[in-house]
Amino acid sequence: MSQEFTLPLSGLNCGRCVAKVEQNLANNPNISQYSVTKSELALTTTLTYQDVVEIIEQLGYSVPKEKTIKLYLSGLNCGKCVNKTKDALSALSHSHIESISKTEIVLTTVQSQAQIIELIEFIGFQASTTPFNANNTLGSNNKSESIKDNSATSQLPIDKKTTQLILTGMTCASCVASVESIIQNVEHVESATVNLAERTALIHGNINVTKLIQAIEAGGYGAELSINEDQRRARQKELFLKTTSTHKKNTIISLAIGAPLMLWGVLGGNMQITTVNDQLVWGVIGLICLGLLLTAGKHFYVNAWKAFTHHRATMDTLVALGTGSAWLYSMALVISPEFFPLQARHVYFEATAMILGLITLGNLIETKARNRTSTAIEKLLDLQPQTATVLQDGQEITLPIAQVTQGMKIKIKPGEKIPVDGSIFSGESYLDEAMLTGEPLPCLKSKDGIVHAGTINQQGSFTFIATNVGENTMLARIITMVRNAQNSKPKLAKLADQISSVFVPSVMIIAIISALIWYNFGPEPTSSYMLVVATTVLIIACPCALGLATPMSVTVGIGKAAEFGALIKDADVLQTASTIDTVVVDKTGTLTEGKPTVTKVTGFNGHTEADIISLAAAVESHSEHPLAQAVINYLKKKSWDNINSTNFIAQLGLGASATVNADTIYIGNRTYLANNNIDIPDVTVSVSATPLYVAIQNECIGVIEVSDSIRIDSALAIKQFNQLGINVVMLTGDRQETAQHVAKELGIKHVIAGVLPDGKAQAIQTLQAQGKKVAMIGDGINDAPALAQAEVGIAMGNGSDVAIESAHLTLMNHSLLTAVSAIELSKATMKNMKQNLFGAFVYNTIGIPIAAGILFPFTGMLLSPVVAGAAMALSSITVVTNANRLRLFTSRSQRVSYK
Repeated sequence: MSQEFTLPLSGLNCGRCVAKVEQNLANNPNISQYSVTKSELALTTTLTYQDVVEIIEQLGYSVPKEKTIKLYLSGLNCGKCVNKTKDALSALSHSHIESISKTEIVLTTVQSQAQIIELIEFIGFQASTTPFNANNTLGSNNKSESIKDNSATSQLPIDKKTTQLILTGMTCASCVASVESIIQNVEHVESATVNLAERTALIHGNINVTKLIQAIEAGGYGAELSINEDQRRARQKELFLKTTSTHKKNTIISLAIGAPLMLWGVLGGNMQITTVNDQLVWGVIGLICLGLLLTAGKHFYVNAWKAFTHHRATMDTLVALGTGSAWLYSMALVISPEFFPLQARHVYFEATAMILGLITLGNLIETKARNRTSTAIEKLLDLQPQTATVLQDGQEITLPIAQVTQGMKIKIKPGEKIPVDGSIFSGESYLDEAMLTGEPLPCLKSKDGIVHAGTINQQGSFTFIATNVGENTMLARIITMVRNAQNSKPKLAKLADQISSVFVPSVMIIAIISALIWYNFGPEPTSSYMLVVATTVLIIACPCALGLATPMSVTVGIGKAAEFGALIKDADVLQTASTIDTVVVDKTGTLTEGKPTVTKVTGFNGHTEADIISLAAAVESHSEHPLAQAVINYLKKKSWDNINSTNFIAQLGLGASATVNADTIYIGNRTYLANNNIDIPDVTVSVSATPLYVAIQNECIGVIEVSDSIRIDSALAIKQFNQLGINVVMLTGDRQETAQHVAKELGIKHVIAGVLPDGKAQAIQTLQAQGKKVAMIGDGINDAPALAQAEVGIAMGNGSDVAIESAHLTLMNHSLLTAVSAIELSKATMKNMKQNLFGAFVYNTIGIPIAAGILFPFTGMLLSPVVAGAAMALSSITVVTNANRLRLFTSRSQRVSYK
C-alpha cells in the first residue's frame, strides 16, 4: 500500500546533489512520485519511512530528526511581538510550537538551536538557552517601552546570509551570464544576481567567500568582498576614477592615430599597396597600430583570450576578432602583396585604430553615465555624519561613527545630523525627517521620542541614548533594502539575460556565414569584401546595450522610489506594479488618520457615561486595537478610575469580553452582541461613527460612538489613482453605513464593508478571479494575509511589523500619495526598460543585416567597420542616457505641489 512522506533533508548543497537524489529515486520501482529540494523530500512510495531514510543516508546525505528546544526570550513587550515570533517560527518546515509567551518558547523542530536563535534575533528580539537578567537586557518593561521603535522600518529585514561582491572584468550581458553561472556552481549558493550596471554581485547562502572569489577569478574575472556601503562606495569610486582615466588615455591615443589615417583615405589618399614604398610606409604604420593594439587595445585581447580558455565568447571576443582580422589582413598585404589581386590590396589600419578609439570613447561616456545612476544610494549614504558627540564622564568627546556603541549618550546641537538611532533622554526639538520619510513638516521629538540616523535637528538641543548603531540603524537598513532591490532582476531582465547568453556565439556564426557568402558569391575583390563584412558584423553586434538595458532602469527607478519614501523589496515588484488596475485600500489608518476618538456616549436603562466608559476601558485595557485606545484615552481625559478585569477574550473583527467583579462585560459590534444572545435597544448612530456596544451579562447598557477623521491627502490620492486608470476599492471591517459615508467623501465608488480579518484575503481573491491585477494597501496585523495575497502588497509606513514584512512595497510615510507615486514610477520604469530593450533589439535586428551587406545589391555600398564601431558605442550610450532620464521623474503629487 502506497503512503506519502515529507522528510527534511540535510547535506544537499547544490543542484547536483538534488539531481543525484532524484536519479536514485527515479530508478527505484517502489517510488511512484517524488519532489526534491535542497531541504525537503516529498514522495509517494510503498517503502517504509526507515527504508527511505536508509536510501538517503546511502547517498551520503541525512534526514534530521525532530528535537524539542526550549529558549528564553527577551524584547517581547506585547501580544503583537509574540504573534510576530510565532508567525516567523511557524513558517519553518518540520517545526511545531508547543508553547510560547513573552519570556520563553518551546518548540519541536529539525532546525538547530543556533538557527532558531538566529531567526529570532533576525526579527528583532533576543533568545538564549539561559534566562535573561532583567538588569542587563532590553527586556525590562520601562526601558523597552521607552526605546520601542514604532516606525515603518523598525523591523526592516536584514539578510545575514547575503554577500555582496565588487566585480571587475565584465563588459557585456554575456559576461553577466558567465559570472552568474560560475557563482551558482559554488557550494552553498542559494541564489545569485549580477548587476552589469553596478558591476556587483549579490549572493544568498552560507558561502565560503574565499572559495567564491577564487572561482570567479578562475573564470577570468575579478572579485572582492564588499564589507559595507562605505567601503563599497570608496572602492567603486576608486575603480571609476581608474577606469575613466584609462579609457580617456586609450581614446586619445587611438583617435590620434586613427583620425589622420581615416582623413587621409577620405581626402583621396592612397590606401593601396602598389609599390615597395607603399609597403615601407604602410609597414611602419602597421607597426604603430600593432603598438596600439598592445596598449590601448590590450584589455580586449586579454579578456577575449580568457573567455576563449573558458569556452565563452563576449563583447571583447567580437572586438578582438574584428580589429585583429583587419590588422592581420592589412599586414599580410604589406608583407606579400603579390598573393592578393590588385583590387584587393586595400589596407584597413585606419579601421583598426578608429574602432578601438570609438569603442573606448563609448565606454568612457557609458562609465560616466553609469556612475550617475546610483545617486539615490549616494544621497542616503551622505545623510549619516562621520562623527558623533558622545557624553562620557560628564565630558563631550567627538568619536568616529564606527566607534559609537549601543547605550552611549549622544549630544545633538541645532543644525546637526543624527548619527545613529536612539531614544531621547533629555531635551526636545523639531527634526526634519523628510530625507527618510518624505514628510515635509518637521516633527517634534521630546523625552522617549525615537530619532533616526540621517535626520536633521532644527532648533533645540537634546541628548539621546543610542539604541541601533552601524548596520542596524534604520538608514542602514533602508540602504540595504534599496541595494538588494537594485541588484534584483524583473522577469523581463531574465529574458534578456537568456538571449544574451547565446547572442555572441550566434553573431560569430552569422559573421562566418556572411564571410563565406561574400567570398563565394560576392564581386571582386572577394577577399576584401569578405573581410569588411565579417569585421563589420562582429563590431556592430556588441551586446553591451542589451546587458545594460534593464539593470540601468532598475537601478535608477528603485533609487528614485527611495527618494520619495517608497521602499521596493524586489525588482519584480516594479514590473508587477506597472500592470495594476485595481487598488484595494483599508479604511482605518490608511484612508483615515488611524487615531479614532470617542465622540458620543449613549446610556440605556439609567447607566451613566462614566459607568459605560469605565467598564468598556476595563475590557479594552488588554487590547491594542485603535478603537480600544480611543476608549482608554477618553477615560484618561475624564480622569475616571481604572477598573481591573480578568479572563480577557477577543474575537478579531467582532469584539472582546472580560470579567469585572464576577460579571462578564462585552464590548463590540452588533454581530458580536447578537452572537452572545444580547439584545440591543433602538438607537440612532451617526453615519460617520463606528458604534461600540457595551453589555453586562445579557443586558446592553450603552453605545460608544467612535469617529476617525479622514486624512487630508486621501481624496487627492483617490483622484490621482482614477487619473491613472486604476479602480479604487475600500475594504473595511467597519459597518456599511460608516464605510459608505467615508467613501462618498473621498469619491470611492466601490466599497466592501463588514469584512472580518480572515475575509480580507478572500475579498482580494474574488477580485483576482475577475481578472483584476490587485494592489492592497494596509497597515494592520489583520491586513497581512491580504497584503500577501495581492499582486502587490503596500504597507503604510507607521503600520505593524507583520504588515510591513508581508508587503512587497513599504511606504516610509503615512500618505497614499506616495503609493500613487510608486505605482506611477513603476509604470515609467517599465516603459523606460522596454524602450531600452526595444532599442537594443532593433539596433541589432537592423544593424547586423546591414553590416552583412543586405543593402549592397540595391545601393552598391557596404557599411564601414569604422561606422559600425561608432554605432556600437552609440547604442550603449543611448541606453544609459535613456535610463538616466528616470532621474528627472516627477510624480503627479509633486507636480501638484509645485503648482
